[in-house]
Amino acid sequence: MQGDAAQVKQRILVVGAGELGLAVLRGLATHEGGTQVDIAVLLRPATLSSQAPGKLAELDEIRALGVAVEPADVSAASVAELAAVFARYDTVIGCVGFAAGRGMQRKLTQAVLDAGVARYVPWQFGVDYDAISRGSPQDGFDEQLDVRDLLRAQRRTEWVVVSTGMFTSFLFEPSFGVVDLVGARVTALGSLDTAVTVTTPEDIGRLTATIVLQRPRIVDEVVYIAGDTLTYGELADLLERATGRSLERRVRSVPQLLADLAEAPDDNLRKYRAVFGLGRGVAWEVARTYNARNGIAVVGAEQWARERLAVG
Repeated sequence: MQGDAAQVKQRILVVGAGELGLAVLRGLATHEGGTQVDIAVLLRPATLSSQAPGKLAELDEIRALGVAVEPADVSAASVAELAAVFARYDTVIGCVGFAAGRGMQRKLTQAVLDAGVARYVPWQFGVDYDAISRGSPQDGFDEQLDVRDLLRAQRRTEWVVVSTGMFTSFLFEPSFGVVDLVGARVTALGSLDTAVTVTTPEDIGRLTATIVLQRPRIVDEVVYIAGDTLTYGELADLLERATGRSLERRVRSVPQLLADLAEAPDDNLRKYRAVFGLGRGVAWEVARTYNARNGIAVVGAEQWARERLAVG
């Protein structure tokens, strides 16, 4: 197990620079504390050579933050090739999510372990997979438990899991099927009293940086953070306050959600709706979170809605 070397400059590699990866990079680069860090981000060569305006803007920001670039394609590279890259760093933070495909989280974790990296923060920025357990309606979650099993079965690499709940924006995303402002309704998953925890990617990035750079360091723990925890009934209430409109409240019961999934068993959104409708492992008390215990301000669901949703 690695010691706590507060005076030694840490080499930190963030894998991926999507919405969350960029937020983590910003959090690390702007963190105010005594820990010295060298920050790098692993990006695909195709991203580095892209002339797309959005990609060019991201690369400009990354360079402006003082972040070095490590070129590698996590999909094409072998475990051994990734391990050779990871071995140059003290901490690896996984910010390549489910979109990278099945098996990616196991692959990255194995590469980290093979490299003997001192500490790993895997892509577990979501629900409490231990509480949900194997065999849930979202079968992709089982791989997250595989990752935890790999990490818990060894003692060479420290790990920290950051449980965040759902991205706040996803709760309001029309395709998710909960908030429908055009139709002026909220459809509760499970019941109006079922709760969900949400956190913005910006807050996740900031808090992850704080957790990673904390002294004394956090070792082999699941750390819970939250921007907000609210029921679907409370969600409807805050939307009415934020928009000044009356909203119909509907409920999609667990049996209905499971029936929906049975009709289209490969539909990822239906898998997610069923998991969140069951309500297990998807919500925790804000008062018990890392940010609440340390007095760190975050964006709640109502603030997010007021800042981003059209009124009227």
